[in-house]
Amino acid sequence: MARGSHGKNTGAFFVATLLLWFVSVFFEIIFNKRTELVYVLAGCCFYQIANWVIRFSVFRDPLFVNTSVSLLHSFITSLSVILILVNQWATKGLGRMFDHAQLFGGTWPGAYLALCFSCGYFAYDQWDMLRFRLYSGLIPSILVHHLILLVCFTLALYRKVTVNYLILTLICELHSIFLHVRKVRRMAGVRDKNNKFVRAEWALNWMTFFLARVTSHILITIKLIRDASKFGKGVELPLALFGMAGMNLLNVFLGLDLFKAYRRDKNQNPRHQE
Repeated sequence: MARGSHGKNTGAFFVATLLLWFVSVFFEIIFNKRTELVYVLAGCCFYQIANWVIRFSVFRDPLFVNTSVSLLHSFITSLSVILILVNQWATKGLGRMFDHAQLFGGTWPGAYLALCFSCGYFAYDQWDMLRFRLYSGLIPSILVHHLILLVCFTLALYRKVTVNYLILTLICELHSIFLHVRKVRRMAGVRDKNNKFVRAEWALNWMTFFLARVTSHILITIKLIRDASKFGKGVELPLALFGMAGMNLLNVFLGLDLFKAYRRDKNQNPRHQE
């Protein structure tokens, strides 16, 4: 949780960037007639409504509500990405679906809508965390992560390029499912390291962390570097490399935090309640 003047300054900065983002989206929709971007706002509204439903029908704790909505987003996004990739695999095969032309300038069926909804979620989640101060530190990594994603996702949606690249980055939401499940499980008081559910959850947590998050992001970065000459002189390649560098760095910190959490769970006395 944010505390003191530094916390207020940090919050003010991220609130300002989020307001600028909203103004930009509304400008594109109203003045540039980009009606397809309405799905971004629809994503914001959908997850905010889910927030209210959980808050008033299940539990009012802000962290529990935020985590539950994040779990919903991870599940929906993971399912959407899997369906999009399976459909492309079936229709075009692995060779063609990962061509530079497809990843850079193409848009797989359902990809634009999925990216819009996910972009809307990150805006909603940024606001929810800022509103209830669900972050810590002078430079909170979670707020930085969301800001990077909002910039990359929104520019891709505006320019209709690298949409498929960003869909591939969302494979990491498979791992996010188990991150959120762990938080909800601990808030529900289930912390026994010998519990079969807890052991299975950790096994899936580590497996998806390395496969769906670390490996997928490294492969995307390698693909960007190998195809660098095909991008031309636009801003897309520097922005994509910057975004992936940021995500890979955040994965390192996430891995360290995950290892610390694993050790805490492993050493947790089943009768001890935090």
